[in-house]
Amino acid sequence: MNRRDLLRTAAAAAAATLAAPSLLRAQGLRELRMDWATYNPVSMLLRDKGWLEEEFAADGTAITWVQSAGSNKALEFLNASAIDFGSTAGSAALVAKINGNPITSVYSYSKPEWTALVTRADTGITGVADLAGRSVAVTRGTDAHIFLLRALADQGLSERDITAVLLQHADGKTALIRGDVDAWAGLDPMMAAAEIEDGAQLFFRNPAANTYGILNTRDAFLAEQPEVVARVLSVYERARRHALDNPDDLKAVTVAATGLSPEVIAIQLDQRTDLSQPRLGQAQRDTILAAGLALQGAGVIDAAVDVAGTVDALIDDRLPAAS
Repeated sequence: MNRRDLLRTAAAAAAATLAAPSLLRAQGLRELRMDWATYNPVSMLLRDKGWLEEEFAADGTAITWVQSAGSNKALEFLNASAIDFGSTAGSAALVAKINGNPITSVYSYSKPEWTALVTRADTGITGVADLAGRSVAVTRGTDAHIFLLRALADQGLSERDITAVLLQHADGKTALIRGDVDAWAGLDPMMAAAEIEDGAQLFFRNPAANTYGILNTRDAFLAEQPEVVARVLSVYERARRHALDNPDDLKAVTVAATGLSPEVIAIQLDQRTDLSQPRLGQAQRDTILAAGLALQGAGVIDAAVDVAGTVDALIDDRLPAAS
């Protein structure tokens, strides 16, 4: 079955699932491996409520939850076939696809402003140009990393002009507050915690350069289990709609999962997270393409790469995840 036929099958399965979920069964699937991430609020709610476990109980399919500490980890897990669905930023998924990671993006779990450039009050850093010669904590292969590269390029700088300290997001926050680095390419909710609890300052923000939160599946899994993909998206939709209708419940679940204060989580969810656009479409394509072209212009992506073509290969916008 070629990719186009495969996606038609998955789309038909998704439509059938929305009408009658019990008609579709997981073909020989003993375990469904899902990631959850503090940057994906819907995943935390889904994990807490047990709705996937409920959906697949009659199939005898066990649900295994694996935490992704960043897009880079989710993509590593997908590439190693350690998970079946992984939460990433759209830009990170694009770069991974360019680098040969066999994934398809099937759902948009959020439109966030989840990354910005962060510093302490004592560094004297007030803009991106001030990063020249300074140390910056960053998680390679994530939206925060790509955000940093684009911000530097806009000032005529590159990663060679800074000292990049490669750390996972939470460790980057710790390094900044401890004084080990001068700046951090931050990620919520840790970024909001740095503001509230440690007085950190967001010295460069650009919501338009934050790409969407995207749910990806492995190409092989989509080929083997198109009905399961459709059912997972249907349950994701249940969680997303519950989150919109019950924001206090989402906050409580997020507080419990992250161990952060309600004040921190309120900043993440009320001010920087939009859960209203689950269907992949032109808005997501445009944002991801803009990120890819910016990275290509900065020399991070090879000039020979067909960025637009890779975006088309990455995104499946035909699975009816939302009404």
